[in-house]
Amino acid sequence: MVLEVIAACMEDALTAEANGADRLELVTAITEGGLTPGIGLVEQVVRAVSIPVFVMVRPHSRSFVYSGHDILTMAAEIRAIAASGAAGIVLGALTSKGRIDEPAMEVLLPLADGLQVTFHRAFDELMDQADGLRTLGQYPQITRVLTSAGPGSAMEAIPAIRRLVEASQGGSVNILAGSGLKPHGIKAFIEQTGVKEVHFGSGVRYGNSPLSPIDPVVLRALADSLRTAGGY
Repeated sequence: MVLEVIAACMEDALTAEANGADRLELVTAITEGGLTPGIGLVEQVVRAVSIPVFVMVRPHSRSFVYSGHDILTMAAEIRAIAASGAAGIVLGALTSKGRIDEPAMEVLLPLADGLQVTFHRAFDELMDQADGLRTLGQYPQITRVLTSAGPGSAMEAIPAIRRLVEASQGGSVNILAGSGLKPHGIKAFIEQTGVKEVHFGSGVRYGNSPLSPIDPVVLRALADSLRTAGGY
């Protein structure tokens, strides 16, 4: 089991690593679902931690349908992130018809040479997620999909996530379950869905607030619980 934790600042990153996180998703504007953090923060975090750092590449929160100018912005950000030594990026792009924007992927993914790529929760807005998963499997750089299998909490979409996990078996794209996960009930969630990676944000912060710091006691208990369950 891989435990990914959202970090929005250096303190988050250090606390997450010290208390059992296996991987970071580094963002800014956490209340908007995460936007691209400044390159200064990216460089500092990559130098400061030893666990993999995946950096959000999302220029705005208006939608996941991007203009040519947006794609150029994302391309510049990917180049800078790749030069920082980060392990991966987190991105997604859709067409106005609710399909994966393959031309955008074909521009951006070659720039991520050497980086792993997570396709983020734009996936949850697809008209046909099974077809979307097959499309993403065509791109070797894309190693996982962050999803709650729809617009709600992952905890409320167990059958749909299970279907995605089953559909992904034998392929190159893993399912990273996230959005609304809480430490309470996570073992049952993992058993029922079959996921091998989980993504936590507000669920490991003080008061379950996205703007609060990470609670080291809660995160350590979660990491130990997953480890005790045989997830590591």
